[in-house]
Amino acid sequence: MNDKLHLTPEDKFPEDLSKVEDTELQVLDSQVQRQLDYEYVVEGEPHPETEFRHYDLDEEFSERDKRGD
Repeated sequence: MNDKLHLTPEDKFPEDLSKVEDTELQVLDSQVQRQLDYEYVVEGEPHPETEFRHYDLDEEFSERDKRGD
């Protein structure tokens, strides 16, 4: 598991989130959210890659919620 608290736009990110285990997906989500928060505070707006990752994670969580019903 990755020990970083933030996932910068330059850090590796899985291409297929459907293959990521639930726990690791939650860690990724936390790292991306922390990065978004950092970018808003320090840079005034999010980096496009961080926004895309956040969107992709939200989509994957939604898909998993649908499959879990």
